[in-house]
Amino acid sequence: MGILDRLKEQFKAQEPFNRILRPYAHEAVKIYEDCVCYPKGELVRLYKKEAEMRAITDFEELERRVSEFGDVINEVAGTRFTEVPQRIVLWKEGNMPEETEYKDNSDLQYTHDPDYVPFMYEMLLPVDVYPKGAIIMSAGGDHGSNILLECYQASLEMNELGYQCFILMNRPNANPWTGREAGADVARAIQYVRANAEKYRISADHVAFAGYSNGGLTGEHNIQHFSGGRTINDSFPEYIPDDLDGFSGCPDVFLCVYGPRFVGETFDWEGVEYPPTIVIVGEKDFNIPNIAPYAEDLRSHGVTVEMHTFINCPHGGVGNAILGEVEHPNYYQWRTLCDAFMTEVYRR
Repeated sequence: MGILDRLKEQFKAQEPFNRILRPYAHEAVKIYEDCVCYPKGELVRLYKKEAEMRAITDFEELERRVSEFGDVINEVAGTRFTEVPQRIVLWKEGNMPEETEYKDNSDLQYTHDPDYVPFMYEMLLPVDVYPKGAIIMSAGGDHGSNILLECYQASLEMNELGYQCFILMNRPNANPWTGREAGADVARAIQYVRANAEKYRISADHVAFAGYSNGGLTGEHNIQHFSGGRTINDSFPEYIPDDLDGFSGCPDVFLCVYGPRFVGETFDWEGVEYPPTIVIVGEKDFNIPNIAPYAEDLRSHGVTVEMHTFINCPHGGVGNAILGEVEHPNYYQWRTLCDAFMTEVYRR
């Protein structure tokens, strides 16, 4: 049984529990998406309560206690700052490139509803700190609570190392949108940052993309369709270009954290200009059999690639420091390794 089949079986077994949790998790995601608008401690409280609910294995107990999750959601929602950062909406109304027919989420199968509009938030350095570059972050899975660890905390940590950071709320790959649509959101975010390089005090060719798990697949879809001078309009002929489309939508560096590709998945190299890539993965990651072939595929096509495998580490885990957990301290070197890699790439 392959990885995808095992994951499907796992999700099927969890379905009765998910039906109870979905309405609450769906409400909680509104807070995770606006994480920069809430106190850090309250975000952690919400995350831990959701994790507590998901750890309950007795169906009747979950039915009795799930309202606790709702109480915490309401309490955390009440702590929203009175003055909040503005969302950067990626697409002009009526001009978002689309190919997925998605009109109903009444069963709450997906984190995002059909009227979802991709956006991002800035997490910027103080004006007296000179930035090394910018990093656009995309969380794994269907986003949700992953945003807290893989975007919010990761941005805080990369801020400390001197990078302007952006939390990207793209359309998640396969949930239910296509990789091309997810990759287009990444392209648009990169174009926006490059167009505003002077405002962000960075070089326009120092823009990295960090994709975690499914976000890593999204990153490769972006490279697949929008590198080598290819535009959004090339993939979506009905899209009407604007001023941002004069900028490249492919990153200068790809931070691929526990992704991408599944076993047997192929990649079409026709016309692709793959950026320098650093791969971060745990030794016990379920996707580990795919990582070495992926890195070798990059090398065989002349791509600069660096790979780090961390002993005893599972899939996920980046950003766990926000929870006060340092179970695998070696894993936390991912930040400095990515910083060193970008420094070398930008030195060329």
